[in-house]
Amino acid sequence: MEHPIRCLGGRPIDFSRRVAVMAIVNRTPDSFYDRGATYALDAAIEKGRDAAAAGAEIVDVGGVPFAPGPALAIEDEITRVVPVVQALAPVVAVSVDTFHPEVARAAIDAGASIVNDTTGLRDPRMADVVADSDATIVVAHSLAAPRTQHPLPQYGDVVCEVAGFLRERRDLALSRGVPPERIILDPGHDLNKNTRHSLDLTRRFGELAALGSVLLVALSNKDFIGETLDRERGERLPGSLAAAVWCVTQGARIVRAHNVRETVDAMRMIEAIEGWREPAYLLHNTRPEGNS
Repeated sequence: MEHPIRCLGGRPIDFSRRVAVMAIVNRTPDSFYDRGATYALDAAIEKGRDAAAAGAEIVDVGGVPFAPGPALAIEDEITRVVPVVQALAPVVAVSVDTFHPEVARAAIDAGASIVNDTTGLRDPRMADVVADSDATIVVAHSLAAPRTQHPLPQYGDVVCEVAGFLRERRDLALSRGVPPERIILDPGHDLNKNTRHSLDLTRRFGELAALGSVLLVALSNKDFIGETLDRERGERLPGSLAAAVWCVTQGARIVRAHNVRETVDAMRMIEAIEGWREPAYLLHNTRPEGNS
């Protein structure tokens, strides 16, 4: 991994020895998982603070879902996300999930330290906004124009094509002045991909790690997990954790998740097994009288 030590929200993190959890806060009435539970401003802020208290290093704030739907005015998206960013930035690194450069600029000005672009820099001006700041860009793979369908996506070799896309868009970001240490790549599980595609990306995740960038996975409760296990949206946590753990063992270093406490525990356990983290305490079989 190139440039493993990053500064996110003014806080250094060494991704050669750490896995960060990115919590999800959606200020939308039609979000994929929580169906608008954090649409209200107070609820969104409370969810973000609770996530930070549970161990999330990053909180990702979104005002528009990825799923197809009607456009939202840029001014309205800014109104949704900026107050949440302002409230959370003093306590945790904040990411803004947007494909609009104008929204990214407003969020950065409000304290966001990461821009999460699920369209993979479809609008190159996004790279310009990030380059003209101290923020980091997450470049995700997807095919469709924002909020539109991409019916029956086809790939010859999904892993090779996703890797090629991410390499190309990383080069675009570099050419617009974004330093390599401020670029994160995301293969985009389920984004214009069917279940077999997402399983292939997971199985061969190590090939994506060969790109050398810090990698993020956003697979929490997604449809490929539901279809693989025949589980409804609220029953996908075990499958989500299994997929996340697999990806981390293959090189992922940021895990975007709805279920923060459970995901944090899974990531901390990986860190301890790897020898990167000490146990919280030692008691079992450490006293002369013995214990079981």
